[in-house]
Amino acid sequence: MAHIRLVLSAIAALVLAVSLSVPAAAQNVTVQGNQRVDSETIRSFVRLAPGDSYTPARIDQAIKDLFATGLFADVKIRRAGSGIVVSVVENNQVNRVTFIGNSKLKTEVLTGEVQTRSRGPFSQSIVDQDVARIRDIYGRTGRAAATVNAEVTPLADGRVDVVFRIKEGDKTGVKAINFEGNRAFSASKLRGVMQTTESNFLSFLKSSDIYDPERLAADLELIRRFYLKNGYADFRVVSSNADYDAARGGYIVTIVVDEGEKYSVAGADVESRIADVDVTRLRSQVRTRVGSTYNAEDVEKSVDAINREVAQRGYAFAQVRPRGDRDPASRTVRIVYSVEEGPRVYVERIVVRGNTRTRDYVVRREFDIGEGDAYNKAAVDRAERRLRNLGFFKTVKITNEPGSAPDRVVINVDVEDQATGSFSIAGGYSTSEGFVAEVSLQETNFQGKGQFARISVSNGQRSRGAEFSFTEPFFLDRRLSAGFDLFSKFTDTTDYTRYESRTAGFTLRMGVPVTDEFTVGPRYSFYQQEIKIPNSGSRLYADCAAGALAGDSCIANGEASVAIKEARGTRTTSLVGLTFTYNTLDNNQNPTSGIFADLKPEIAGVGGDSRFVRAVASARYYYPITDDIVGFVKVQGGHLFAYGGEKLRVLDHFYQGPDLVRGFAPSGIGPRDKNGDSGANAVGGTTYIGATAEVQFPIFGIPREFGLRGAVFADAGTLFGYRGKKVLDVNGDGLINGGAGCVTGLAQSECLDVRDENQIRSSVGVGLLWASPLGPIRFDYAQALSYVRGSGGDRKQAFRFSGGARF
Repeated sequence: MAHIRLVLSAIAALVLAVSLSVPAAAQNVTVQGNQRVDSETIRSFVRLAPGDSYTPARIDQAIKDLFATGLFADVKIRRAGSGIVVSVVENNQVNRVTFIGNSKLKTEVLTGEVQTRSRGPFSQSIVDQDVARIRDIYGRTGRAAATVNAEVTPLADGRVDVVFRIKEGDKTGVKAINFEGNRAFSASKLRGVMQTTESNFLSFLKSSDIYDPERLAADLELIRRFYLKNGYADFRVVSSNADYDAARGGYIVTIVVDEGEKYSVAGADVESRIADVDVTRLRSQVRTRVGSTYNAEDVEKSVDAINREVAQRGYAFAQVRPRGDRDPASRTVRIVYSVEEGPRVYVERIVVRGNTRTRDYVVRREFDIGEGDAYNKAAVDRAERRLRNLGFFKTVKITNEPGSAPDRVVINVDVEDQATGSFSIAGGYSTSEGFVAEVSLQETNFQGKGQFARISVSNGQRSRGAEFSFTEPFFLDRRLSAGFDLFSKFTDTTDYTRYESRTAGFTLRMGVPVTDEFTVGPRYSFYQQEIKIPNSGSRLYADCAAGALAGDSCIANGEASVAIKEARGTRTTSLVGLTFTYNTLDNNQNPTSGIFADLKPEIAGVGGDSRFVRAVASARYYYPITDDIVGFVKVQGGHLFAYGGEKLRVLDHFYQGPDLVRGFAPSGIGPRDKNGDSGANAVGGTTYIGATAEVQFPIFGIPREFGLRGAVFADAGTLFGYRGKKVLDVNGDGLINGGAGCVTGLAQSECLDVRDENQIRSSVGVGLLWASPLGPIRFDYAQALSYVRGSGGDRKQAFRFSGGARF
């Protein structure tokens, strides 16, 4: 009997297996166990299309699809006669999601990050994932020690409340950044290259000391580019680790580098594998120079320049590949730029993704290629650099993917917008303008169009004004910048030149980039200037009647020059000019190497009251003496002259002081009228020249992050050549009071007695510079070595302070 039962059982099992393997055409679907989810909704995952049959694979897929909805804790499907029975166990429903203990991150932010939603299905695995996600968010905002726990409270009708209980803890910063393997540059120098900083007593004012893996990855690229720029062609980052130190309450970042050897350029040439390309003209585009330190940025600029030159000659598919032949023995590298025919690939589309504020065309216009053009890798790399330099985006990443045909490529541009607007209230003090406060609103990506706009209002002890500036960086859809400035300013200069001025006007300007370093900017300015001389209270600067026998009493209280008196009233100036700028600085804010030079010729007389030609020029050269000490020299000069038989107005002259030679007061250098207040009546000059040599260095014992540096400097310069009127009918009586030659004992004649000496002024001094989080502050103490002494001589000022706060 036992054998018979065993045989019968085997037969039954075989029949069941066969029945399950045979496709069934059942269409009757019964749903069991559902309370909130509609039965028809469940059937939609199981029901067959006409003519289809059930198979085990199809049933398995239906079960997976139902689980994927997140609505069910369990799903079973079985055959029942000619029909199908679907048994489900529903997940609980989330009644409410609550966050407790979060003060640094808003509830709205956390709600948008978690997947658990009110009135959605409850899933313990998703809640666990949300806990991990919240911890990760706190870690990225500098609070890696934050703890997050989820509490689930059952309610009636299969509902639950989910509470995320958070203990944020203190901010988790970067306690130390250590380097291993660096010999050429100190750890302090390399930390200065990075955006990530170490925590210190200024941490409450900054966020750069928060550990951010993405920012650290960007820092590694900055370090790599820094080494490649300074000759280390074989440099590589071996490893980087960020370990959380619970005892110190922060991260310890360790970066291991392999510097390799420092190379210089032994040769640079261009070769072409395209028969019709003449390399003779291409060699002029090479930026790398024989004998100079190898610089990867110069190589990139050379590739760009050669690429553009070849493309302009009709070779759209040409590629320029730099090849470096190293000689480790001599530590030199020979660079060959090879021009060869590239694959014929066209740009099918440029897809911009991730921009929520910046318009697509702002991104697209940074490309020198468009849809349908020949694909050029150098042009794409150049566009990526431009996009990063805009400052509009946190991240920029450009990738390629195959297009609809083998010779088509799709360029994907992934960006992440960042805040570009700022509202600031600034306050400060300077020896020339006293205490001053400013409120400004600035937007560098106005309305997402890439435009610059700024409005500011200032008020201070001796000045107040308002200014509005606007710049369109792509005027007429070309790489031309155009903008305008509107300004109005009142300045009280009675401490130095015995008058008050009110100036209002506008400037129209353009910028035309010729190369990456050289720019030409035409401009037009029109402004109206009103001059007043105070003559009341303690400021009796115009109480001498011209030519009156008043003795010296009216002179003693500080009389203004008759040239200033003649300039009283309102005059207009209309001028056109050009600005030529050459800039190779490594950093415009805190340069350590490179040159910045500009030349500004201009002519006044296109309307208005002034008729003069003026040109000013300056050049600064920065050189890193060591990795922490930077030296720079500056030369500057200017000259102007009147034309059309006119004499220069006194206010059209140059006025110089500490901007030319420190150790002197504003308007403290140059020609001075002794007929009046010989100490304060500067009347300006037509020619100035000056030179400065300065060395800046870190202060021992003070962390670099504090931003405090010292400086020693030497200045030399001169201002001379008054070319204005010297005989003036100030009182309008048709006579020149003061007699022939204006030599008289009168209190103040209508003649100038100008002391104008072409003598070099010089000084040496020390400075203290602080790049504070609240704004740049500088304090200089200078001792004048050579100057014009006596009546009508120079005015010295040993201390000079300027600074401000932005909050």
